[in-house]
Amino acid sequence: MDMRKLVGSNFARLRREKGLTQEEVEARSGFSQQYLSGLERGRRNPTVITLYELAQALGVSHVELVIPTEERQFAREA
Repeated sequence: MDMRKLVGSNFARLRREKGLTQEEVEARSGFSQQYLSGLERGRRNPTVITLYELAQALGVSHVELVIPTEERQFAREA
């Protein structure tokens, strides 16, 4: 999986886990709903600062946005 798709997938999963809509994340982060939609579909290439700001809006570590699924499952088992 390429990095854009990984970040988009992780962002969408975390947003849903937090019970947030894209519009609510827009209000928290200042990034437009259109940008967030593109991000979730793997069509955006966010900067490190953008990743940090999006993680802040979700209340998670920025690492959660870039960690591969396999490593996330391993980290939970450890």
